[in-house]
Amino acid sequence: MRIDIISAVPDLLVSPLNTSIIKRAQDKQKVEIFLHDLRDYAHDKHRQIDDKPFGGGAGMLLKPEPFFECIEKLLSERNYSHIVFTTPKGKVFDQQTANRFSLAENILFIVGHYKGIDDRVRERFATDELSIGNYVLSGGELPALVIIDAVVRLIPGVLNDSESALNDSFQDGEVLEAPFYTRPAVFRDMKVPDVLLSGDDKKIRLWKAEQSNVFTEKWKKINNIAE
Repeated sequence: MRIDIISAVPDLLVSPLNTSIIKRAQDKQKVEIFLHDLRDYAHDKHRQIDDKPFGGGAGMLLKPEPFFECIEKLLSERNYSHIVFTTPKGKVFDQQTANRFSLAENILFIVGHYKGIDDRVRERFATDELSIGNYVLSGGELPALVIIDAVVRLIPGVLNDSESALNDSFQDGEVLEAPFYTRPAVFRDMKVPDVLLSGDDKKIRLWKAEQSNVFTEKWKKINNIAE
């Protein structure tokens, strides 16, 4: 898989993309990730990439010209299964979308900063408009990182068998995993459930299923999700 990210502040992305699972995926050559600095496509002497919005209002908008030039250059070199525009106005990202994206060959992320992006960029290029929740951040870089992390870990060969994503929460619809415990069996008077120490696989499976239901119902309740 190849992932391209266009950003006004690409330095925000460097460390997370070179750490942990995403770094492992790149080291294994399961994914290539390329950052594109929007200022490289601004040709005035000040490398200006933002301007005041028409109609007034606070904040500065990222201009269309640098985005169009960068995106058109990338599109001349390859096709993209998804061109993702990260926005609070988009569909909330979920595990099913992550599963679908993990099968893609090339994904391009268009991320804004400051007040946002001239909407003509979205109109012309975006195939997917995604949000990570009903709140506003300083830019689209963090949502892009969240989506990339969720997608990359699903690529076959990125995780080893003991870290398999197949049983993760939300892989089977709106179902959460049971809680996990490790050594020591007793810590500050808090004891691991006896069933997990029993060695009885059948009882352990039943306990995990029951706890999964408990946590799922609790999650639905606190998030006001109807049955």
